[in-house]
Amino acid sequence: MSSNKPFPLYPSYIDLLEFDFEDYPELKTLFADNSPWWLECFHWGKLFLEYTGRNKSVHTYDRFRNEIERFLLWSFLIKQQPIDQLRKTDILEYADFCWQPPITWIGTSNQERFKLANGYSSANEFWFPYKIQVPKSQKNQTIIDKKKYRPSQQTLTAMFTAIGVFYNYLMSEEFCLGNPASIAKKDCRHFIADAQVKEVKRLTASQWQYVLDTAVKMADEDPIFERSLFIIAALKTLFLRISELSERTNWSPVMGHFWQDEDENWWLKVFGKGRKLRDITVPPDFLPFLERYRYSRGLSGLPLSSENTVLIEKIRGQGGMTSRHLRRLVQQVFDLAFEKMSMTEGKNKALKLKEASTHWLRHTGASMEIERGRPLKDVSEDLGHASMATTDTVYVQSENKQRAASGRKRKVN
Repeated sequence: MSSNKPFPLYPSYIDLLEFDFEDYPELKTLFADNSPWWLECFHWGKLFLEYTGRNKSVHTYDRFRNEIERFLLWSFLIKQQPIDQLRKTDILEYADFCWQPPITWIGTSNQERFKLANGYSSANEFWFPYKIQVPKSQKNQTIIDKKKYRPSQQTLTAMFTAIGVFYNYLMSEEFCLGNPASIAKKDCRHFIADAQVKEVKRLTASQWQYVLDTAVKMADEDPIFERSLFIIAALKTLFLRISELSERTNWSPVMGHFWQDEDENWWLKVFGKGRKLRDITVPPDFLPFLERYRYSRGLSGLPLSSENTVLIEKIRGQGGMTSRHLRRLVQQVFDLAFEKMSMTEGKNKALKLKEASTHWLRHTGASMEIERGRPLKDVSEDLGHASMATTDTVYVQSENKQRAASGRKRKVN
């Protein structure tokens, strides 16, 4: 592994907990051949990521790992200076680097960091610290110009947040004396003051109907797709994040998480963002989808609260499905719905189905319920938002709707 080429530093959270340099001989050699401060900074990053995974979630670990890994690689290979010696101007220099990294640091697809060979983990040569985002509608093009890579404003914000939290941790452990990231952010020249009207990423009623009809038809023709129908109905109707249906190290969704109160109202218990448990209302209109999915698996009726059957099972193997596998099933339905809507109503009306992700179903369901007049407070609690203001900003945008309505009254003459 060449020391002038970016290389992965940290494995998955589970593997990090049992990390041993003997299992990563390339990393062991690399740190042995370079300055001692490389290894010290690596250990600081490892301690911080262990703390993050332990006290937050695996998904938060993955997000922070991306940022800390890039930052340390920059300090090793580009800046060649320990992170406890960096100042505000150095962090701004790093922001410039993130704005336009070398093309040798940019990949075009998600890749595993390490590959297992002969009992040892070696760096995946196709892994890169940065990835150029290609719209789903352009995924099939053969040539991707890496020079066009530019991080979004959200990506820049995430970078400063992660580095700032990292330095706060280092300060609390007395490894560093200050936090240069916290004072550098306001002077970053790549930030743009944003007063745009935010577009809610959701499907129209017509697009959603095509998705639902497609999923129902697929399930009617082949029971193997009952699982896909259930996932899509749950994401949209129950406002779920894809992770809330997935198998995780500290939570396994089971049928018994559906439960009924003394008034015969149905609820679903989910383990959500911020490691918080919440109960979501389950409308009667959703129950037939739950029942038909259960029947397809040889289960009877509606679940009992004591039932430990996996909520969404793998076709092959045991246990629940990961977020990645769930996304693939949803994408399959989106693609077919796009084809059907394009043939019937034209590609322009179906275009959003090309860009849609699983999270759009959560947005679609919540937005539709608010438009139907359901109280904002109730929708906010089902979404798991800490504040109704978040729900209003993301899903309702009351002030923008009033502004648009008044704007229609403007005259040319």
